[in-house]
Amino acid sequence: MGPIKTVNDRCKKCYSCVRNCPVKAIKVKENWAEVIHDRCIGCGKCIKVCSQQAKVIANSIGETQQQLKSQEQVVAILGCSFPAFFNDISPGQLVTGLKRLGFCEVHEGASGVELLVDDYHRLAAEHGGLPLISTHCPTIVDLIERHYPQLLKNLMKMVSPMVAIGRFIKSRRAEKTRVIYISSCIAGKFEIEAEPVADAIDTVLTYRELNQIDPDYLSTEGEENALEIIKDLAAGRINPRVVDLRFCNGGCIGGPGKNNRLTTFSKRNLVLQYYQGQTIPYASAPHYQDRNCKVDLSRHFMNKHKRLEPPSGQSIQQILKATNKFVEQDELNCGACGYPSCREHAVAVHHGLAEGEMCLPYSLKRLEEDRVILAQKYELAQRALANEFGDTIIIGRDPRTLEILKLITQVGPTPTTVLIRGESGTGKELTARTIHQKSHRADKPLVTVNCTTLTDSLLESELFGHKKGSFTGAVTDKKGLFEAANGGTIFLDEIGDITPKLQAELLRVLDSGEIKPVGGNSTIQVDVRLIAATNKNLEEGVRDGWFREDLFYRLNVFTVTMPPLRSRLESLKDLVHMFLDRASKRINKTIVGIEDRAIQAMLQYQWPGNIRELQNIIERAAVLTQDNIIRLENLPVIFAELALQGDTQGPQAGEPTFRSQREKHLGQVEKSLIKKYLQETDGNVSAAARKANIPRRTFYRLLNRYGIKGGEFKQ
Repeated sequence: MGPIKTVNDRCKKCYSCVRNCPVKAIKVKENWAEVIHDRCIGCGKCIKVCSQQAKVIANSIGETQQQLKSQEQVVAILGCSFPAFFNDISPGQLVTGLKRLGFCEVHEGASGVELLVDDYHRLAAEHGGLPLISTHCPTIVDLIERHYPQLLKNLMKMVSPMVAIGRFIKSRRAEKTRVIYISSCIAGKFEIEAEPVADAIDTVLTYRELNQIDPDYLSTEGEENALEIIKDLAAGRINPRVVDLRFCNGGCIGGPGKNNRLTTFSKRNLVLQYYQGQTIPYASAPHYQDRNCKVDLSRHFMNKHKRLEPPSGQSIQQILKATNKFVEQDELNCGACGYPSCREHAVAVHHGLAEGEMCLPYSLKRLEEDRVILAQKYELAQRALANEFGDTIIIGRDPRTLEILKLITQVGPTPTTVLIRGESGTGKELTARTIHQKSHRADKPLVTVNCTTLTDSLLESELFGHKKGSFTGAVTDKKGLFEAANGGTIFLDEIGDITPKLQAELLRVLDSGEIKPVGGNSTIQVDVRLIAATNKNLEEGVRDGWFREDLFYRLNVFTVTMPPLRSRLESLKDLVHMFLDRASKRINKTIVGIEDRAIQAMLQYQWPGNIRELQNIIERAAVLTQDNIIRLENLPVIFAELALQGDTQGPQAGEPTFRSQREKHLGQVEKSLIKKYLQETDGNVSAAARKANIPRRTFYRLLNRYGIKGGEFKQ
């Protein structure tokens, strides 16, 4: 684990770190992007640009506290930029505070620069035409060691000022001493892991600017400038004597560990003002004043460059095609993925360092395609709902239906809980949809749940959601329907069928507006209007103990009782014509009407299945009709019998009409003929139908009408 680590739960895979990493030392995984420590140069750019704070500096506080509590002597070294970051206190107060923490001595890191001055002059004087690169910036050293090993020969064989002052202090103290360097830069965390200089903890990039008048010296700061000079040196395009580079913008005071209370310019001024009036010794304590002490300040460097095998041209082409890049013109090289070109991105995908979805144009095109597909599916779903439920219009002109419509108009715009009661098939769900459409939540979802179709445990999971691992099969977290309906309405059909355990949970939701997922420890606040429906007598449930009394009163705030169809037969004709239109569209068959005899028979029926039964009968009749008109013969036999009974009961009792007499005699003749054909065919219905020259299905319908069974005529 390197000094920069990833907090996986915070990472949102926005690819900001990939786009901004100068050496692409980021590997994109399934759910997060992590630092590749073998490639990382410790510039801290990923920390700066991560809006979610998923990239963090490894915490060294615990280790420091242990050292301060130990019996060893601990010395603190302040980086040269400390006046910019502790501008609200004096240097003396800062030193006093550090000593109270347990540091035995406090020194200034700028003393390390003075230790290196003579050796730098010597190396510059021995310059043999090879550009020398200063090594006080650990990021620059790592950049060369890991990515530009051809410049290893250009690095001055010198440690950084941090390491120099650390070695000096340790050489001057007889007892074992811990040296802690305090600065804004994180690159030192990388540097101290390097074997040749493993004697420091934190680092700072400090160095007095080289003589800018001398053209043989090249000095710059900032990621872009530093990389340009490194690339020019590697290509041999420039040949200065000494190169002084600082990777961070603003130099040492621009490191990732900086605070943002002051601007870069004001921080720089504070540092200059502090040092202009001081003569900086090697260290403040008298036993460090001996300049003749010889300390080994040399260092050797290693080639840490890891070359990745280049992919074949065919592999690159396959990766490019996978992101819709089939010809050269498709390679936009927009840089949105974080790589300079589409081909470099393809190479990174090949090595497992990136993902194809990082290509912004490709992702946008996929999103557009998905949007079109979802729009089409949404339109199909809307059509299916329209075919299934039709418009949310309650059909009827009878007084009881008009009273229902009045109640819906009154309760719709309110947040009141509604209990819809009535027999099965009376249109309770349609009423719930109409209430939702009349409410201020009409633009929010309406979630419908049938409480009889799921077991107790499954219904609880569906309503309130569950956490991963809460039960067998819960492989992921699941959002419940209450949470999905947040801001809208939830309709619980057949609420009288839920168990006492769920009744208690539902009561808690109604009282507090909070739900708790199955297996969860925390609650979720929801704003949902509840509409419930039942065909059971809940008052009996309260008396018999299978329904909670407190829940009953919370549900029974506003009741809408749906009348059965037999109580609103004045609206039957309107309902029949509505279902005719719907059936015509559903089965793709033109139905022009229904004969009066069929309507009259329907008016005499008791309709135990209510409107749902009527809808099914009309659709069945629409399928059976041969001439696009629904006739009495297309309805179930019970309606023909009801029609026959109606005809025998004329306008005046005891006075049969011509029509009733005709129907009676025709029926007797028809029944006698059927028996005759069955007798001649030994009870074989198919043979009897052929002999009568009528369809077998029609012959069966006549058998049902007159209650005749073919088996009675077998010899």
